[in-house]
Amino acid sequence: MIDELGLKGLSVGDARVSDRHANFFVNAGHATAKDMLRLIADVREQVQKKFGVSLQNEVVVWNA
Repeated sequence: MIDELGLKGLSVGDARVSDRHANFFVNAGHATAKDMLRLIADVREQVQKKFGVSLQNEVVVWNA
């Protein structure tokens, strides 16, 4: 779904959806945790709007 939406390469700061595989989010240099979480939220929101599917994170994020 992420690929179908053309989101490969989408970025927030230095956090980016991989150009190779849309299910990977990468640090392209100096991404912060905030950048990565915003990118994940943006992608999830777009998938929800287009497909009506709520994506789940495969990792657990703990707030300190």
